[in-house]
Formats: sequence, C-alpha cells, structure tokens
Amino acid sequence: MRAEPQPGAYRPDPAILELADWLGSPVPGADFPSTVLRFRNDRWDRAIGLSDVSDDQWTQHFGRFAPLPDNLPQPLALKYHGHQFRVYNPEIGDGRGFLFAQMRGGDGRLLDCGTKGSGTTPYSRAGDGRLTLKGAVREILATEMLEAQGVNTSKTLSVIETGEELFRGDEPSPTRSAVMVRLSHGHIRIGTFQRLAVLEEPDHMAALVDYCLEHYPGPPPPAGAPGREEPAVQLLHQVVERLADLAASWMVAGFVHGVLNTDNMNISGESFDYGPWRWLPRWDAGFTAAYFDSQGLYAFGRQPEALHWNCGQLAIALRSIADAPPLIAALERFGPLYMAATARRWIWRLGVTSQGAERDAALVAACEAAMRNEVQEPETFWLRHRGGRNASGPLAEAFSGYEPLDTDDVYLATASTESMLIEEVEGIWSAIDQRDDWEPLKDKVAAVRRLGAALGEPPAPAGILPGASLIPS
Repeated sequence: MRAEPQPGAYRPDPAILELADWLGSPVPGADFPSTVLRFRNDRWDRAIGLSDVSDDQWTQHFGRFAPLPDNLPQPLALKYHGHQFRVYNPEIGDGRGFLFAQMRGGDGRLLDCGTKGSGTTPYSRAGDGRLTLKGAVREILATEMLEAQGVNTSKTLSVIETGEELFRGDEPSPTRSAVMVRLSHGHIRIGTFQRLAVLEEPDHMAALVDYCLEHYPGPPPPAGAPGREEPAVQLLHQVVERLADLAASWMVAGFVHGVLNTDNMNISGESFDYGPWRWLPRWDAGFTAAYFDSQGLYAFGRQPEALHWNCGQLAIALRSIADAPPLIAALERFGPLYMAATARRWIWRLGVTSQGAERDAALVAACEAAMRNEVQEPETFWLRHRGGRNASGPLAEAFSGYEPLDTDDVYLATASTESMLIEEVEGIWSAIDQRDDWEPLKDKVAAVRRLGAALGEPPAPAGILPGASLIPS
C-alpha cells in the first residue's frame, strides 16, 4: 500500500517575500460573479493544515482570495521569460495566475498555492486571465492519474466554478469558467532564470540560486565533478537529475505533456501546468498531444530530448554567474541518469525485483517491443504482465529470473485497470457540461486513487536529498 500524504498543522512560510521586489508583481484577484466549490482535495488539504477549514471559508480564500493568516498579504504574479517551442519570448509571465500562499507541508517541504484562471495581470498580454471549467476538470484528472502512476506532480487542490461565460477557439463556446488552485513544491521555472540572464541581473541570479538550494534541497554533485562547490553548478546538477527522472516517469506512464516550454519547467523537478495532455492509446513515439505542435517537437518519444534541451537553457542562463565547463559536465549526466531512472521506474510498474542495470535495460526493451507488436495501451500492458505473468516468446525470456513482488494483490489481479484515454475524459466532461452531473468525475478520482494505493510506494523522485526538506517546527 502507498502512504497517504503526511498530515500537518498550518505553518505559513511566505519565503518568496525575500525575493518579491524583483521576482513578481503584487496583483488583485478577479471579482467573479459567483463562487461554487466543485472540487476540494481531501487528501492534500490536511497536508497543509487546512482540513478543518469550512467550505465557506475555503471559497473565500481560494475563490475570493482573502489572504490566509500570516501568509502573503497580496497575490504575487511571478515574472519569467521562456522558450516557447524553442522560440524565445520575453513577453510572458504569470498571465492568468499568481502565487497566493506558501506553507510547510506535513513532511516539512515548502509548498506553494498557485492559481490558474484568477484574472488578468501585467503579463496577460491579450488574454482574459480566465480558465474554462473543462480545463480545470482536465487538470484534476491529469494530476490524480499521474500521482497514482508515481509521477512527481503538482496536486489540484481546489476548483471553484466562477459563473462567467468564456469564449475559446478550441472548444464549444460560450463555456463555463473556473478558478483552480494547484499545490506545488515551488513555482520557480527555468524561464525565471532566463529572464534574469537577459536583463543582466547577476546579483538577483545568485540570490535566486541560493533560494532554490535552500528551499528545494538536493544531493551534492558527484565526487570529482568540476566546480562542485559553486552554488550555480550544484543547482544545475540537481535540476538535471530531477528532469531526467521526470522525463523517465512520463515515459513509463505513457503520458504526453504537450507543451514542454522552458516556462513550464519547474526547477524542483515537479510536473505541472497541464493543457493539451494525452495518455497513449498505444505505444507510439510519434504521438503528440497538442494540435498546434505540427512538427511533433514535443511528441511522446521526444520528451526526454525536450527536457535535456531545457536543462541546456538553464545552463546558458547560469553562465552569467558560473564558468561553462562545470555546467557542461552537469548536462552530460542527463543521458545516463535518464536511462537509470527509466529502468528503476519500469521495474516498479512491473512489480518485480531489479536484476541489475544490464538485465533491467533488456527487460525494458523487450516490453517496448511487445507493446508495439501487440498494439496495447500501456496501462493494459502493465496490468497484464505485472509480476511477469502472461509473457511469452522474447518477453518471457526477458522476464526469466525476475521475482514478482505482489502477485497476491487482489486489485492488481483483476482483469482491467484504470486508464485516462481522451474518450473517457470527454465523457466525464460531457456529464458535467450537459447534465451538471459530477458523479462520473468523483467516481473516476476514487478509482484512480485505488490504483495508486494498489501500486504501492513509487520510487522517490531523483535529485532531492532525503530528509533535507524536513524543517523543524
């Protein structure tokens, strides 16, 4: 079984205020026509000490943006730049969201409450700063499924319907509106560093590096790594480890994020910001999630390449305060780290014991070949072959010698498992849109959480120092 989120008392810690003068802009939230609570994460509200907050109080905080006690006095729209489909854009930033609060979780980590759909900011450009209710429902489903699959992901903490009619070019309009709050281990992006590099602000760059090393701690660079005592080099090593593992976790999950721009890359290594995502209907390296990704830049099979490229952009930004050779050495670790993370997470999903790097890599290759040949959706493959069962031919040979971990698990011995294919997602939304029926969504969240519990404790995210985030009360 998987451990539940560790409960904790409410411990406000608005650490971002030490950088706020140059990292963000204070903004007001939108004044919505109405606020109707549609989703409250009853697993994670207790992790930040808010489980006793009434629904009415919850709506005041997360729909009307009344400040939480001893927290940020006003929301902060963060400033950043970014490569969007590898074209540099300095005209972005938090355009329909902001940082609302920070607190310590039950495990001691610094956690952010960030919004989506909370109104316009100085960085909205021509946007209306709003979020469709459908987009919010999709984010609930994405984060719940990824969490079940062991991916280090943000959590959808709250969704409140806001009573506006929105017009969008990519879905039937007018459509219902919502404001969402995500719970994340930080919102500092690669694009945050890129902005400081372009503006030539090395002192602020160094301060941001120190902030990240303090609040998102990770292991030191390998012994003998050049420049391993330099803060910027330490941070890049950690980010490379984290994003290599994140790429591996997406690939094992059969998940396609869709928009892997540098402003969508959290330096804590946490997956977040879900727009045109998809899960694979079959194992296909060329599968894309975003209809506007005409070149397949962020196709399923190119996700590791995209994250490696993004790490390179962080290295370029850090050149303003560090020499190139130590940064290059950190980047060169990405490939081996990605392969090791893939094997580690693959073995976990199969529910077998590791047989060493060479054997595990061969098993991964055999499984990929079987998925392509059998034209199977990955979740079906994981269930059918968990513990090495139902394997034949080359796949059976690859499984030889592997010991199953949980063959007596009742849930995992069933004939079907949970998936998150687009047809079901559209059906869940249709029930809400046409009949205001929220039961299919509630049922799906419950079913996905049962899957996560059955899969057990996932591999720990890489690049995070065990125990280092536990801050004393």
